[in-house]
Amino acid sequence: MSGAVSASLSARARADTILGIQRTTGTAQARLIRAETWLRYALPALLVVFMLTLLGVAVLQLRGRHDEAVRAATREVEAFARLAALALSSEAAATETQLERVLPVHLLPAGREVLLIGPTGRIRAAYPRPAPSDTFASYLAEGEPIAFLGESAGAMTVNLQAGGQAVVATRRLADGLGEVAVLQRFEPLTANWWRMFGHHAISLSAIGLVLAGMATAYILQTQRAQAADEVCDLVKQRLDTALGRGRCGLWDWDIARGTIFWSDSMYALLGYTPEKDLLSFGDVNALLHSEDGDLYSLARHLAASHATVDHEFRIRDASGDWIWLRTRAEIVEDALDGSRHLVGIAMDVTEQRRLAEFTATADMRLRDAVEAISEAFVLWDAGNRLVLCNSKFRDLHALDSEDAVPGRRYDEIMGRGALPPVRRGIPGAERGTSRTFEVELTDGRWLQVSERRTKDGGYVSVGTDITSLKRHQEQLVASERELIETVKDLKRSRRTLETQTQQLADLAERHLDQKARAEIANQAKSEFLANMSHELRTPLNAIMGFAELMESEVYGSLGSPRYADYCRDIQQSGTYLLSVIDDILHMSRIEANRVKLVRREIGLDAAIAAAVTLVSKEAASKSVAIDIELAGTLNVLADERALHQILLNIIQNAVKFTPEGGRVALRGRSCNGFAHLFIGDTGIGIPKAAISKLGRPFEQVETNLTRSYKGSGLGLAIARSTAELHGGSLRIRSEEGVGTLVLVRLPMPTPARLAEIARDTERDTLAAISELAGVTRAKGGTIAAL
Repeated sequence: MSGAVSASLSARARADTILGIQRTTGTAQARLIRAETWLRYALPALLVVFMLTLLGVAVLQLRGRHDEAVRAATREVEAFARLAALALSSEAAATETQLERVLPVHLLPAGREVLLIGPTGRIRAAYPRPAPSDTFASYLAEGEPIAFLGESAGAMTVNLQAGGQAVVATRRLADGLGEVAVLQRFEPLTANWWRMFGHHAISLSAIGLVLAGMATAYILQTQRAQAADEVCDLVKQRLDTALGRGRCGLWDWDIARGTIFWSDSMYALLGYTPEKDLLSFGDVNALLHSEDGDLYSLARHLAASHATVDHEFRIRDASGDWIWLRTRAEIVEDALDGSRHLVGIAMDVTEQRRLAEFTATADMRLRDAVEAISEAFVLWDAGNRLVLCNSKFRDLHALDSEDAVPGRRYDEIMGRGALPPVRRGIPGAERGTSRTFEVELTDGRWLQVSERRTKDGGYVSVGTDITSLKRHQEQLVASERELIETVKDLKRSRRTLETQTQQLADLAERHLDQKARAEIANQAKSEFLANMSHELRTPLNAIMGFAELMESEVYGSLGSPRYADYCRDIQQSGTYLLSVIDDILHMSRIEANRVKLVRREIGLDAAIAAAVTLVSKEAASKSVAIDIELAGTLNVLADERALHQILLNIIQNAVKFTPEGGRVALRGRSCNGFAHLFIGDTGIGIPKAAISKLGRPFEQVETNLTRSYKGSGLGLAIARSTAELHGGSLRIRSEEGVGTLVLVRLPMPTPARLAEIARDTERDTLAAISELAGVTRAKGGTIAAL
């Protein structure tokens, strides 16, 4: 978080530099930048104020022109009315109907009229056209005061009956002969004013368009400049973000000036706070590790040629630690001043360095683990090239360490070695990409070879020495044959029982001896399986542990995604092999009667729920529904761990052999002091002839439908043997294509059984105390003897 904050602060502090390119700076430029925001709004406002001022002046000017025209017309009307009154003062002139003969009508402007009104108010004469009304009052609009006041009203503006307005002035004639009225209509007066208004409107519109264009151009230009600055800042921010997320930094080294620009991501990468735009040559050179070269030698090399740079070196970060960087750069010439810049990026490769070291260590540990395996182990890739082998494999094929070098082809390595001489081979099971077979060497040893194809097309081979196991098996077969012959001899000797009593006793003793040897051989087989399981678990745990560490990438990324898949395959195969070994080990303990049960009262519903939880993921992946129905509360008298193993093995088999969309049902009932648990499925079913095989160790029903399901064949055997150890039983009913029903019968807690468990516990406690006392006495005697 501190790095992000410092980067944010540096972005503001170093705003004058964008990716190493300096912006134009100066006092005037700084002032202009500070005033730019105000100017962006002030200039359009000034233009608007200027335009409004011009508009106001034009309005005032036009209004003044209009008022002046009205005042001038009023004065002229009054003057002409006085002139007309003087001209018409005589009686002869006052009775004249043609006013143009008496008055100077040629002086009348457009829109001016002269009316001669009689004493009664009727219009006697009019010029230049006849009056539209008979009387002066009807000529004017109704209610105009001048029609009644006459000369005393003076010149005033009135409304006409025919529409429009006019300036009217009246004068009385001498001796009461009537009066004369002079009218000036407004239409001719306003015609010139409207023409002037149109000229002003056109001029103001043109000026407004010019100003609007200037303001628009200014606003667009400022917006464009602002957008360009924002784009530059956004590009810098995004580039810094991308470089920061990629653990990279940008370099721009001005070789001639000796200055170096670092991006914000470069500062964040090293943990420094950017305080200035450019770094000096010596500042950066002081941070480099002395063993990885210096900038002086690099500058001399670049001065001699236009070479590119691809170099790894160590640099000190803010905490004082060394960080490995890989720099890739190229010489770029500046088109403005011709200077040479070394521009490129620096990537953090510290994790890659650590990963390489970790990978080498993990490879060494894996080789040591493989070397510790007691069997011959070899791994080939898809191109039949050697990946890994141990000394047992080299000894088996008479190879030296120089011959079995990883990367060599199969034919080249085997051509230098010698195949072990084989006396005979026994083919074994072959399933898909794996096979197992047994071979007898000429020196009498037996090998069990297991080969399996890997995901990448190669294969792994493990050779196990099973000589002792084979010899035990041969002894068992020989003992069985001898026993059969002995029985035959006994049958033949029944007729001569009296005469061959001694011989029969010898044969019976021999029979017992062979039986004891067979039991000893069987015990040896169980111990061998147990020892082999323990021997396999130790290196297998190491392989699985390393595979899990590599898959989780605790110490860094592996690189290619395939390595994660290979680690996952190793872990899955190891987990499966470990489960098989555990089953073998548990079965051997059961056969050797070394399983001790700690029986107590357990709720069957909780045990079933715990087992179903472990297989729910596999059932959900196949859309298999699991139904549970128990008749009331059922408690059983069993060992908790053993009960869990019984339920898990049976439910797991039911889910495994049930196709997608099937159903597994669990029903529980109590009967005669026993809990009966029925586990039914709608799976592939079992042939009736093969049901008798189920429940035996290492027995599986192989059909076209079940060959694709892997397993050791010990699940049902362990479940049956464990149920019988509890005093219960396990039965199977099945039909091909319909499903399978398994009945598990376990004892329920009764007072008699609980009392028996208490007695057994007390007896075991007393035996343990006696044994401890005996050990104590033995130690005391030894001390006394000393």
